[in-house]
Amino acid sequence: MNKAVNANKENAATEMPYERFLKYGPESLTDTELVAIIVRTGTKDFSAVDVSRRILTGNRPDEVPSLSVLYDETLEDLTVIPGIGEVKAVKILCIAELSKRLSKVKAGRDLCFASPRSIFEYYGEEMRHLRQEKLLMLLLDNRMSLIREETVSIGTINTTLVSVREIFVRACRFNAVNFILIHNHPSGDSTPSHQDIQITRKILEASRLMEIGFVDHMIISDDYRSMKQMGYFD
Repeated sequence: MNKAVNANKENAATEMPYERFLKYGPESLTDTELVAIIVRTGTKDFSAVDVSRRILTGNRPDEVPSLSVLYDETLEDLTVIPGIGEVKAVKILCIAELSKRLSKVKAGRDLCFASPRSIFEYYGEEMRHLRQEKLLMLLLDNRMSLIREETVSIGTINTTLVSVREIFVRACRFNAVNFILIHNHPSGDSTPSHQDIQITRKILEASRLMEIGFVDHMIISDDYRSMKQMGYFD
């Protein structure tokens, strides 16, 4: 009996990811094995699993594999990995993009612009992996429904240049009654910077004069901060 059990375990351990998928389903596979199925083949020196491990470590075999690496990798990053040509690299990047879009579709079912948590769940996956700061403006009507998304600026790795005038020009152009600002911190820390606080206060003052509702300024990183919830709008 024990011999049979041990034999089954050994067989499961030696089965290829594709075979295990068919027998036990995708839940039975590690992230590395799932990517290995996409990769399909390795090289003379590396199996498909070895190649996928290099993909998920950013071509640093000593690192722990992580799916989050896919959000930062480029076509050039992938094609230097042995066994990854342009076709495979494009497939992998398409899968990463699909995962972002699926996450957004799922979060969109419960999206509420009055809830910072809901906004983070919808926009977080898209924005927290960006390498540069991006300032997004959500233009809303009087029922807090979305009229339009506007990219106000894309800054350097450390700062985003914001024009207060440009924000209100856009709000007026599309007859927005309210708006929300969202920007990301590539550093991974969503704590508002001194510059974030200063520009938020300027925009808030202008919004009162223009009689256009400045609902919130959210900062997205590994987590999020709502500057309204933090008291900066009081």
